[in-house]
Amino acid sequence: MTIRHPEKINKPINPIKKKPDWIRSKLSNSKEFFYTKTIVNKNNLVTVCEEANCPNITECWSKRHATFMIMGETCTRACSFCDVKTGKPKNLDPLEPIKISQAVKKLNLKHVVITSVDRDDLIDGGSNHFYEVIINTRKLNPKTSIEVLTPDFLRKGNAYKKVLDAKPDVFNHNIETVPGLYLKVRPGARYFSSLELLKNAKKENKNIFTKSGLMVGLGENKHEIHQVMDDLRAAEVDFLTIGQYLQPSPKHHPLDRYYHPTEFKELETIAKSKGFLLVSSSPLTRSSYHADEDFKQLQKNRISQVNAESIR
Repeated sequence: MTIRHPEKINKPINPIKKKPDWIRSKLSNSKEFFYTKTIVNKNNLVTVCEEANCPNITECWSKRHATFMIMGETCTRACSFCDVKTGKPKNLDPLEPIKISQAVKKLNLKHVVITSVDRDDLIDGGSNHFYEVIINTRKLNPKTSIEVLTPDFLRKGNAYKKVLDAKPDVFNHNIETVPGLYLKVRPGARYFSSLELLKNAKKENKNIFTKSGLMVGLGENKHEIHQVMDDLRAAEVDFLTIGQYLQPSPKHHPLDRYYHPTEFKELETIAKSKGFLLVSSSPLTRSSYHADEDFKQLQKNRISQVNAESIR
């Protein structure tokens, strides 16, 4: 494992590099975009689309696709890549599970992604709240597939099992970066703990798809990326997303470089050769980007895999 010397981060010393032509966000005044925004605002909900300044918010909200971020807008971690604010979170909203379920119904979502901030202040890391949100959402929207993007539940024992008890269709936890960059990029997390979470989630319920995401452009090299792919496959992760790191501000971790679209295609090819059931790799790929379409493809790929194995 490569250990890099810590640098000054979260200081206004890291100028933002100009974005290349292949990374451009679009503005929108579509009715669907503002309808989504209205539903989110009226229910006092938080979305990672807004809090993390996602470049795909216009496209997704114009399709009525919003990724809900539960347990507040304040995170107990201070990851140097993330634009979500850090501090002391507020108490959990006991009505949030109902609000989420109603918003999903009003948006007529066929697939919903639910994520959260890290809540190290809670005994269970917020796993029971995840459970309640999933149960309530499924009760009101029985035909909607549910994907969760969870924290690592570090030092919370078997708390993660409560999330799995609610039987989400997809269990996602992002590995984010290569192990050698963890001290600078994810100082509050542990690489092998995240791997163990993904491995245990699959062991707990083989029928649930497991998923993880990786950012590139933080200072890693190709060999380190390939090693992460191998580690994730060893943990039986089904689906890998790879996207470009976009530096939120001069106070955040410095962008090392922009990867060209052809490099993302190369990474996709390599990841598929390692056995992932599905790989999404592009500059603007994010965990919940095109998640509804990807879920359908995951199901098809699993059926094909099962059929192929039965023939052997």
